Amino acid sequence: MLATQLSEYLTEMNISATELQQKQLIGFVEMLNKWNKAYNLTSVRSPEQMLIRHVMDSLAVSSYLDGQRFIDVGTGPGLPGIPLAIMNPDKEFVLLDSLGKRIRFQKQVQFELKINNITSIESRVEAYQPEDKFDGVLSRAFASISDMLNWCHHLPKADGQFYALKGQLTEQELTAIPEGFKLVDTHVLRVPRLDEQRHLLKLVKV
Repeated sequence: MLATQLSEYLTEMNISATELQQKQLIGFVEMLNKWNKAYNLTSVRSPEQMLIRHVMDSLAVSSYLDGQRFIDVGTGPGLPGIPLAIMNPDKEFVLLDSLGKRIRFQKQVQFELKINNITSIESRVEAYQPEDKFDGVLSRAFASISDMLNWCHHLPKADGQFYALKGQLTEQELTAIPEGFKLVDTHVLRVPRLDEQRHLLKLVKV
């Protein structure tokens, strides 16, 4: 059932996926559903909704990624990082979260589904000081864009970009972008069966 739905949604979003990638995406949903019962990793309870609200929602940004090396900040159970890593095996993803149970889940996913291009790190974002900076800093969970930029300013390369995945956009939030950063692109995202606004904002340091 999930496999049929996934195949339909991918077609609808014009994303091509190999058989292995589709199996990994379904495997991720199944593991999230199983672990969620014990560890409460997401408020979404049904696998069908996880597929839409977590997997497809994450994949909606896949075609906008520029570069090779990305960090997903406040990734939770691995969103959007794990679905993006599955669909972009040539890119590298660091998944950062401060909660041990989420990191344990990600490592189990990596092991069971054999996803070789993710690294999970347990840390608060302010405390994480990588030697290698990133082409892109992704975040789907931050309360506000200004918080994301203030806390993650040290993570991108000089020409790196910030990717903020947002629901509704308010004028107030857009006018509160801190000094030293500018908005370069806003994309409206379409997610199958999701009747809610979704946006991707690309920002850079100036």
